[in-house]
Amino acid sequence: MNFIDEAFLEVRAGNGGAGASSFRREKFIPFGGPDGGDGGKGANIVFRVNRNKNTLIDFQNQRVFIAKNGRPGSGKDKSGAAAEDLIIDIPKGTVIYDDISNDELLDCCDDGTSYVLAKGGDGGQGNARFKSSRNQAPRKFTLGFEGEVRFIRLELKSLADVGLVGFPNAGKSTFLNKVSSAKPKIGSYPFTTLRPHLGTIEGSESSFVIADIPGLIEGASEGAGLGIKFLQHISRTGLLLIFVDLYSSDDLEPIDQIRLLKNELSAYKEDLTQKVSWVVCNKIDLINEEDRMSHSKDIQDALNISEKDIFFISAATGEGTQKLLQSLEEVISQSKLDLT
Repeated sequence: MNFIDEAFLEVRAGNGGAGASSFRREKFIPFGGPDGGDGGKGANIVFRVNRNKNTLIDFQNQRVFIAKNGRPGSGKDKSGAAAEDLIIDIPKGTVIYDDISNDELLDCCDDGTSYVLAKGGDGGQGNARFKSSRNQAPRKFTLGFEGEVRFIRLELKSLADVGLVGFPNAGKSTFLNKVSSAKPKIGSYPFTTLRPHLGTIEGSESSFVIADIPGLIEGASEGAGLGIKFLQHISRTGLLLIFVDLYSSDDLEPIDQIRLLKNELSAYKEDLTQKVSWVVCNKIDLINEEDRMSHSKDIQDALNISEKDIFFISAATGEGTQKLLQSLEEVISQSKLDLT
């Protein structure tokens, strides 16, 4: 299934029904008078969070949504029927923006919650509303009001507890494949990950979700590579894992990789670098113990972080991954307790 995380839509709420101009003509009521009813309300456009959806692919073929109009009023003081709301299901984590002003309209994060985005127009008034002692036979009535029209942009921002950040071929997909049921594509060439992947980790006492995005390269925040398109998926994560390739074919030292990645995160959105982040040094099966200790000291000195925030693993063999997962579970469980 294709993973679509952005969509542009035009939504039109329903117009209100027109009021009626009518007069009684019953046989035994010689002085009938006006009896035109009001028009019905137009339908609202409602977005509803559906936990069974995880992509915006439904909006690839349909980009215009038009709600029904309210029914017009009629004689005998009968009001027109209000139109039923048009409900559009979206995945949890969808943010809705006004595509013209770029203002954020809605942040849809609660399961089963419905959000009214465009309000339907009120119905018009029938001529019975305009009857008075001085005007006992009014012919005046009003048309219904127009519904709201919006041009919007939907962005899906995955709701994950942990985000994986790293250069292409740093081993993020291999790690996610090893520790969860997610099956991202794995290959020995750059950009094997072409879309975000979410993996659920079942811990000893709780579970949490990890998001893997396509690898970043220098200049990603300016459009290079694939990363900038998917950086939004880690903007909600509580903790970032910065994956470092200890056996990089680009001859980039681990500390250089970290600095470049942090620069790209900061350039995209400054608060990304304010998140809690751990350094995960991958491919320890390809280096010796002495080099491992040297890299650990260099990272601690350069970034001024403690040893407990640096993890050495081999995503291919699984070495060190269990310790990392246990630490993640402890921190995430504690953060969830703090929020309750």
